Amino acid sequence: MRGVVLITGVMAAGKSTVAQALAERLPRAAHVRGDVFRRMIVSGREEYEPGADAGGEGEAQLRLRYRLSAATADAYAEAGFTAVVQDVVLGEDLAAYVGLVRTRPLCVVVLAPGPEVVVAREAGRAKTGYGAWTVEALDGALRARTPRIGLWVDSSELTVGETVEAILAGRERARVV
Repeated sequence: MRGVVLITGVMAAGKSTVAQALAERLPRAAHVRGDVFRRMIVSGREEYEPGADAGGEGEAQLRLRYRLSAATADAYAEAGFTAVVQDVVLGEDLAAYVGLVRTRPLCVVVLAPGPEVVVAREAGRAKTGYGAWTVEALDGALRARTPRIGLWVDSSELTVGETVEAILAGRERARVV
């Protein structure tokens, strides 16, 4: 794989772990963690709350985060690296994110394990991603409102290595532009 690869899905779907493992499998790759751009804001940060924050500061900061991660991915790709971007980009934001990335090829991978698997993963990790949303609500939004572009992988029964293999095997289906 070359160019830019966006790995998305709900929180606790395995994006960070899979993106890191994929980047490690490629000969020259960078792992671009979208949440880093959110954490860089040390004062004045507003968390995005879907539905409640339409057009507000939290949404503006989310859009800034997406622009920064897309620009960073383009910069790594321009320098000859495959940029593996990992972030929660769902619903109409996915098509908008595709439009932000200039690099071609661009691949999109949506990790879509079942909600019961996500609940178990969330319970087993130190950080908590869910607050206003439940796993079931966010999973429902993923499946109902996210365009079916790229490669969708149900990683419920897959190890990290098997998920990476599924991505590599499906790279042509993952390519969106």
